[in-house]
Amino acid sequence: MLRFSRPLLLARHLTFRPHMTTPTEGDTPPGYAHISWRSSEPTRFGFGWISGVFAVGLGLLGLGAVLCFYFPQWLTMPELRRLYPLPIIRAILHIVLVAAFLLGTISVCLRYNKALGLTGIGLSLTAALLGGSQVAVEGELAEGPFLGLDWFLLNMIVYSAVYVSLERVFALHPEQPIFRKGWRTDLTYFFLNTLLIQVTSLLTLQPAMVLFDWARHPGLASWMSSLPLAVQVLAVLLVADFTQYWVHRAFHAIPWLWKFHAIHHSAEAMDWLAGSRLHLVDAVVTRALTYVPIYVLGFSQTAIIIYVVVVVVQATFIHANVRWQFRPLRWLVATPAFHHWHHGAEAQAVDKNFAVHTPIWDKLFGTFYLPDRWPAAYGLCERSDVPLGWLWQFIFPFRRRPRQAIASAIASHDTP
Repeated sequence: MLRFSRPLLLARHLTFRPHMTTPTEGDTPPGYAHISWRSSEPTRFGFGWISGVFAVGLGLLGLGAVLCFYFPQWLTMPELRRLYPLPIIRAILHIVLVAAFLLGTISVCLRYNKALGLTGIGLSLTAALLGGSQVAVEGELAEGPFLGLDWFLLNMIVYSAVYVSLERVFALHPEQPIFRKGWRTDLTYFFLNTLLIQVTSLLTLQPAMVLFDWARHPGLASWMSSLPLAVQVLAVLLVADFTQYWVHRAFHAIPWLWKFHAIHHSAEAMDWLAGSRLHLVDAVVTRALTYVPIYVLGFSQTAIIIYVVVVVVQATFIHANVRWQFRPLRWLVATPAFHHWHHGAEAQAVDKNFAVHTPIWDKLFGTFYLPDRWPAAYGLCERSDVPLGWLWQFIFPFRRRPRQAIASAIASHDTP
């Protein structure tokens, strides 16, 4: 006779408790089925937490994809639409929705707290009721204003699959959970940064094109774009990194700019998602000024695209929770160890390691710091009054005198 230590069916009395304690491994879970966004049940394998998280993630992914099928004009990037193999995407979407439903069911069976499992099931059923993988794409699609929901979904799939795996296998801090303090805030930044890609691209590119077109010389641009692609890519990386070094340094040195950049440094844990925590003003000003010399010098479109790919990958990787130091390359290429010290909450690490691609500029201008150890802690050295939550952080730099009371009042808002 089989005996199960976990509840396999919903209990007769299902209760909703929204204010339960934060999950800790040693707590004793309540002995009845309930729904709560906070739980004291274990999160290790066999307790339905892993299947529940995957159910919610796949359910959101599937529902987002269905919405992209419904509103391709408004929710997909024109540059990507023509590249999608629709039959393959529909087949994958069907598998995703089925998997979300099954994993949600498993979580409901294994876990007293049914919130994750029921959410995953609900998301998959909602997507299925909206048409699932069979939603028709009707009408001719024209270019115009859009939100990059498809771009967010693609980035979320690739980044989470690659970096979560790397950070579990090669973790610098293996005790750091995936859903660490502040993850909701950083995920919100990641979501908005990718969703608003058209807006941020416009704010990045247009100022250079409008304000600095007079400085662009046709002869220089023609010569630069005729250089071998490898030479152009190397040159654009050096030019962009030199510019970004000084812009980054200015955000540290000028008090009213630091208020915006302090948001990025308020992260007290380093992982791939922490790099997304950038105030909109910080991100737009840095990218717009970095693009000015790229535009004026006239690099080819292909070289610029390769540069964008490199900067996105490297800017994410140097924040990752990985223990690789790349010792042979650490004096030439910006590595996680190099950038972790930029975020180090130690006095000797303040205002050090500004470059994104190569430490050469920090070496030349006296801001290089890379001892043979990792930082003991991350975040702001001084007492931090930067609140948690995207909206509070967006407002924070505009306050004349940010109050500690606000941060204290909402500090528990983003606790996992």
